[in-house]
Amino acid sequence: MDHRDFGLSETQQDMRAMARDFVEYEVILYAREWDRREAVDPAIPGRLGELGFLALTLPEEYGGVPADMLSYVLATEELGRGDSSVRGIVSVSLGLVAKTIAAHGSAEQKERWLPRLASGEALGCFGLTEPGTGSDAGSLRTRARREGGDWIIDGAKMFITNGTVAQVALTFARTGEEGITAFLVPTDAPGFTATPVHGKLGLRGQATAELAFDGVRVPDTARLGEVGRGLGIALGTLSRGRISVAAGAVGLAQGALDAAVRYTTEREQFGKPVASFQLVQELLAESEVEIRAARLLTHQVARMADAGASPKEYATEASIAKYHASETAVKVSNNCLQTFGGYGYIDEYPAGKYLRDARVLTLYEGTSQIQKLLIGRALTGVDAM
Repeated sequence: MDHRDFGLSETQQDMRAMARDFVEYEVILYAREWDRREAVDPAIPGRLGELGFLALTLPEEYGGVPADMLSYVLATEELGRGDSSVRGIVSVSLGLVAKTIAAHGSAEQKERWLPRLASGEALGCFGLTEPGTGSDAGSLRTRARREGGDWIIDGAKMFITNGTVAQVALTFARTGEEGITAFLVPTDAPGFTATPVHGKLGLRGQATAELAFDGVRVPDTARLGEVGRGLGIALGTLSRGRISVAAGAVGLAQGALDAAVRYTTEREQFGKPVASFQLVQELLAESEVEIRAARLLTHQVARMADAGASPKEYATEASIAKYHASETAVKVSNNCLQTFGGYGYIDEYPAGKYLRDARVLTLYEGTSQIQKLLIGRALTGVDAM
């Protein structure tokens, strides 16, 4: 038995196996091509929906698949092992958007959006980050003003995953003195535009966009949750999202290590497999230990969620897992590229892509520095200066 299966239920093992098979036969074989053309196969969201990956943990009455958080983490890890761009589709559309609608949406909102999001017929994007406000989410400038029974939204969002392919944008806007409010904005609404972001270092297959809201009108029924409570919704969503990023980081690191082990056992130098050299084994051994530690931290916070802890209650553990796993992904992918020598520097081999994709994991959904601040604040009760 694979050590990764110990302690898992039969259902959880089956989930991991299904995700692994999908990755082996429908993702890894094409990841380099998608990276080069800066777009994954448009059929991938539909396949993710068919297999249930976009429905995990959602209510069954809306097309959801009964699953616990750990099962979601196991699937996400496998998707991250195959291609972080594919993993990002699930992490955002399901993890940030659909789960938030399920948690905070009205019956009408759930009926309208969840079946489509669960099936892959529609995708969601998470409109929080802005050109001038990244980590400082509370200072966002996008505004929504009342006009009769509607809201008029003006502003811009930046680095939005799924932005050019989504049918609904979970958008956070300042609503006067009340604070920040969340809205479900259909992306075909007049005044809404999504411009692709090209030239990224990594995640090239992922549809990343800048969103513009120019007098976008939505009815009050598009408001998600109470007026002025949007920031709390966003922060709770990010706590859940950090579990997903951590799982994807673990998967990415595992994929890089798997590739390095294959290469070093096949490649010969000085008449011996590269893997026989002690310093190469050191790189591989360090990587294995770091991956296992990151996996355990990620599983721990998933189990907390499954035990009934709220996002606020496991927020620190989510930050710890996200911080360690994302930094591990960078370290491990860098170590593994080293074992490839010069071949690691060309995209004929996967090592370079793993490193490029890993680098952003320490930046989005809270930089490593933000995670340290959150962890330190939880330990001391004091805000850092």
